[in-house]
Amino acid sequence: MKTVLVLFDSLNRHALSPYGGDTVPTPNFDRLAARSARFDNHHVGSMPCMPARRDLLTGRMSFLHRSWGPIEPFDVTFPEVLSRDKGVYSHFVTDHFHYWEDGGATYHNRYDSHEFFRGQEGDRWKGVAAPDWPAIDRRFDPAQVSRKPRSYKRHNVVNRDFIEDEAGHPSFQTFAAGVDFIEANKAADNWFLQIETFAPHEPFFAPKRFRDIVGARADGPALDWPEYGYSDRPLEEQAELRASYHASLAMCDELLGQVLDAFDRDGLWQDTALIVTTDHGFLLGEHDLWAKNRMTLYREIAQIPMFVHDPGHPAADGTQVDGLSQTPDLAATILDLFDTPRPPQMVAPSLRPMLAGKPSAHQALIYGYFGGAVNLTDGRHSYHRYPPDMAEQEVYQYTLMPTHIFDFFHPEELTRAELAPPMPFSRDMPLLRVPVSEKSAMWNAYGPGCLIESETRLFDLERDPGQAAALDDPALEARLAGQMADLMRGLDAPEEAFARLDLLPEAVPA
Repeated sequence: MKTVLVLFDSLNRHALSPYGGDTVPTPNFDRLAARSARFDNHHVGSMPCMPARRDLLTGRMSFLHRSWGPIEPFDVTFPEVLSRDKGVYSHFVTDHFHYWEDGGATYHNRYDSHEFFRGQEGDRWKGVAAPDWPAIDRRFDPAQVSRKPRSYKRHNVVNRDFIEDEAGHPSFQTFAAGVDFIEANKAADNWFLQIETFAPHEPFFAPKRFRDIVGARADGPALDWPEYGYSDRPLEEQAELRASYHASLAMCDELLGQVLDAFDRDGLWQDTALIVTTDHGFLLGEHDLWAKNRMTLYREIAQIPMFVHDPGHPAADGTQVDGLSQTPDLAATILDLFDTPRPPQMVAPSLRPMLAGKPSAHQALIYGYFGGAVNLTDGRHSYHRYPPDMAEQEVYQYTLMPTHIFDFFHPEELTRAELAPPMPFSRDMPLLRVPVSEKSAMWNAYGPGCLIESETRLFDLERDPGQAAALDDPALEARLAGQMADLMRGLDAPEEAFARLDLLPEAVPA
């Protein structure tokens, strides 16, 4: 068995033609849909970028215990299990620079080998002590420029001066390296390849020919990085931001086509699995909001695309799978493809039985950001339960790797840390129990310090797919709250995780 996982970042399900999107052609996603099963009720787990990837590698959700952070010493990841138990070689190619920051620095070393292509967004790539600021100010919208040292926006405008052509674009380099690995190893067996690009994550940076496809402007300052939250930009600027996203999406479609061409050319459909998905979606003005992290996890963010081609289930190609699934399920699914039992720490199920027509193992799913709401869907409803008081809630991080996205935990956090007993998933290792404070780097990133929506809401997705009118149904809410508590117990949520939601485990029927 051989397996290729293609992972995009911020890929909107509803923008893809197999899911009904028609703003920009995505013919290669149509090709993929014809050769794979399209999962129609697939969801995120932990949010956003690196928490989602920790779920993917470990097969369990982390957002009830931890914000953005590294793979922990007690985590068990599927590449390591494949190598140890089956001798499967794993290779990772990416331009996703978060893997090389403090909060992601233990991920890429879980694979047997890896390649990293520089220059996306805030990657600290090129050393320019005195940029030509007047020229930069002419080339970029003012909101996309920062002179602050180490800021993502400073590094972005500097990096883009060094990406001179399409071949040098990090996304093109990533897919070229992935196809090179396929060509070099197509006659071998027992390997896993992960091709992962930062695109179409903001800034929506794509070569001109893709911008021409969607009618993005050809001149004027670059406008491809929206603000998070509500936007007071003029409508024409909002339209340009959407066009820039769709240009990046058209680029992603072409890059996917390179992988499909390799599968066609080398006859890999018979012996190589292919999984294509993303970490989360991205709001482009829906609900009058932009981006992610600050708001309720609406379907545009939480319900994500996934396609699975499994040579062991060829009849599933071209079909749709309706049952519930989510990101953590991929770890056990990939192990299952190699006939490898999942370790006990991986609580999420394999999705392969669903390809054979079996029902989902999930009756409902929970998902969310650390420090925000716990969200639930049963396929018919979505329920978003926030703490009654975001400012006064009790929240702790449980970790042995006290780093945030690009820094260590603040001294104020660590001086108040305590050693807590092992949790069921920590393999007998005690854990640092670190209280969240306003000094935390995540406070204004995606936790309680940044939320612009924090009202508990319940939606009927069948009658109100746009989630425009919240329901007032106490009986239904109580039933969903019971399911939420059950799922939280199954993930060994700490006691305060129930208390902060006014959802005490002993008060809710199991």
